[in-house]
Amino acid sequence: MTIPITEYKWAFIINPVAGNGKSIKVRKTLEKQLSLRGIKAKIIESEAPGHASELALQLAKQNYNPIIAVGGDGTLNEVAGALWNFPDITLGIIPAGTGNDFSQILGMPEDFKQEHWDTFFEINSHKIDIGRCNGNMFFNGMGIGFDAQVAAENYTADGMVKQGNKGKYIWHIVKNLLFFKEDIMHLQGINNKEKMPYFLSTISIGRRYAGGFYLTPKAYGDDGLLDICIIEPINLWQRINILLKVGKGEHLSHPKVNYHQTKNIFITLDHKTAFHIDGELFFDDKFAIEILPAQINFIYMPKESHYLSNTK
Repeated sequence: MTIPITEYKWAFIINPVAGNGKSIKVRKTLEKQLSLRGIKAKIIESEAPGHASELALQLAKQNYNPIIAVGGDGTLNEVAGALWNFPDITLGIIPAGTGNDFSQILGMPEDFKQEHWDTFFEINSHKIDIGRCNGNMFFNGMGIGFDAQVAAENYTADGMVKQGNKGKYIWHIVKNLLFFKEDIMHLQGINNKEKMPYFLSTISIGRRYAGGFYLTPKAYGDDGLLDICIIEPINLWQRINILLKVGKGEHLSHPKVNYHQTKNIFITLDHKTAFHIDGELFFDDKFAIEILPAQINFIYMPKESHYLSNTK
């Protein structure tokens, strides 16, 4: 028997600074959509980095289900990172951040129209893979090298994300295209490659990064595999050429691009370096990375979820 949506114990965690205020506008629309359907939901705003994780755990213990993140990839990472081992809870994301890359896996549009709200509240759900690096969960992907340095420059000295727009992010990309210095990684887990110099190394569940860069265009969010794109050292012209192709996922034919799919990989460096997990910044010199297949249940859009393989 189908349970009416009004009988679910809905909860929404809103990051009020996501998308430079977009989440607050989304909240107003959300409240109208809930009222339209007669849904009495818990709506709560996070107050600081890490707070969304605390709220998610509190809501789970109070038997709220589904629990929905309203924000960007960082908000999603906090909520899902707290609840990834709660198998009976269904999660959701309403995109309201700057990049909104994870939501692409689920077929969520950047801006909901009425038909998207209607589909969202049908609660179509599907099990999604997640990745784990050194004990930290990731839901879209992680990166070492060029993109991690770009992410590092998007943080203040005290570890806070700089507030700004996509223009500032693009500037960090341009600067590192000019000045980023490559490094060498030691690998275990892909084609017996033991040592490789690299410009960029991306390990992912999803396909899209930074709001429009398809570094791993073969990835599916439910195929039980990590997709890995490693770009070897390249000159400035090659950097620009590949970056232009990445926007359409057409870079894989370039001789300096290595693409792999695997269930786990172990990477070591000769020194600690910046790396990002779903855009959040960390530093380390050893990376034990694995896939956890079909680990977490998410609401998705059946007609738009082109990055899921097992829903067709």
